[in-house]
Amino acid sequence: MKRAQQLQRKLDATAARVQGMAMPQGAGWANDARQDALNRLLSMGLPEGRDEYWRWTRPDTLTTDATPSAAVFADDDAPMFGAIDRLKIVFVDGVFDAKASDDLTGENLEIMSLADALATDIHWAADLYGKIEIKSQNPVARPLATMNTAFANDGMVIRATGKVVRPVNLIYLHTSETSDAILHHVVKLEKDAELTVLENGPAAARFNKTMEVEVADGASFHHVRTQGRDHERRAVTHLFATLGQESRLKSFTMTANGVLTRNEVYLEINGDDSVAHVAGAAMGDGEFHHDDTVFITHDAERGESRQVFKKVLRNGAKGIFQGKILVKDGAQKTDGYQISQGLLLDEDSQFLAKPELEIYADDVICSHGSTVGAIDETALFYMQSRGVPRKDATNLLTLAFLAEAIDEIEDTAIAEDILSRLEGWLARHGS
Repeated sequence: MKRAQQLQRKLDATAARVQGMAMPQGAGWANDARQDALNRLLSMGLPEGRDEYWRWTRPDTLTTDATPSAAVFADDDAPMFGAIDRLKIVFVDGVFDAKASDDLTGENLEIMSLADALATDIHWAADLYGKIEIKSQNPVARPLATMNTAFANDGMVIRATGKVVRPVNLIYLHTSETSDAILHHVVKLEKDAELTVLENGPAAARFNKTMEVEVADGASFHHVRTQGRDHERRAVTHLFATLGQESRLKSFTMTANGVLTRNEVYLEINGDDSVAHVAGAAMGDGEFHHDDTVFITHDAERGESRQVFKKVLRNGAKGIFQGKILVKDGAQKTDGYQISQGLLLDEDSQFLAKPELEIYADDVICSHGSTVGAIDETALFYMQSRGVPRKDATNLLTLAFLAEAIDEIEDTAIAEDILSRLEGWLARHGS
């Protein structure tokens, strides 16, 4: 009885929350997808701290009516990815800014705003919008992604029909201390296509973003994003993808600062001989809470997956990792690897991990590991004995700790840029 009462209270609170939210209108198929998402949200309820996969991360500030304010900080650094020839798409507080963006054209590339696509009676996005999000709900409910499908009023739909040379850079600018942004991107890679998507910027005071990606047979999707620098921002992001035969997906996320960040990843390997790598490097100081929740399903033979997550925490910062590899019956020759590690630079910080393997095939190689610890004092002493100041030695050892995650970035120029940003963060936050 008590559990039923708790569920009803949760559903009532969800109904009250969405009552004042306006659902954007579009073509018939878009309205149907949004209404279906709303119905599902009302039946599952918004997340609470009692939910298994939210027990370490309080979701209340992500679901409340009032948007928590977040001060806008000036960013004096050089523009992220500024040295790379890229197609820039700019959002300001969650709204597409066509004037600040480049022309939305490119070889082997089709791009349209989400609002325009959802208003089109016949569009390829009709077969994808909300579809992978629905798959992601089993076995773990992801109600904030469902809320996104129902209420997102902006985003991009991107289709690669061949090799796209210039990366597509989604730039999220934050100018209002009370901005509340919901963005939804749909990305489709046709057979043998190749596309790189870059993301950067704080986006909004509160940010809910979903990216659904379909990677067809032989296609390759590269994804690199940075989250920061506005420290008071709150964000929940979702990367959902399906992979066809002999396809590749590699995603890397760097997070520096942010009072609350929850990054959810759901990947399905549905084609034989496919590869899916997802990695992250997070650095937090003080009131910093960072949660990576990852679920990778192998449903084909000879699939390879890697999860590599490193978090550097100081002054009471908290890092969370929840990662699972599911190998279905028949997914023989699967190679699954998962590592999550926390480096605590003081005794006040905390790293919590929940690694999981669920395997129903008998010819696989799967492993997971999770560790937490402090800087190696022996290595620190060795470097200091050779004239390296303690602060510099600590920074060098910290960067070495993060190296495995950064190595997942294939583009060396992007990897070097990420590394320089991390060095800058250490210089600003070092003791």
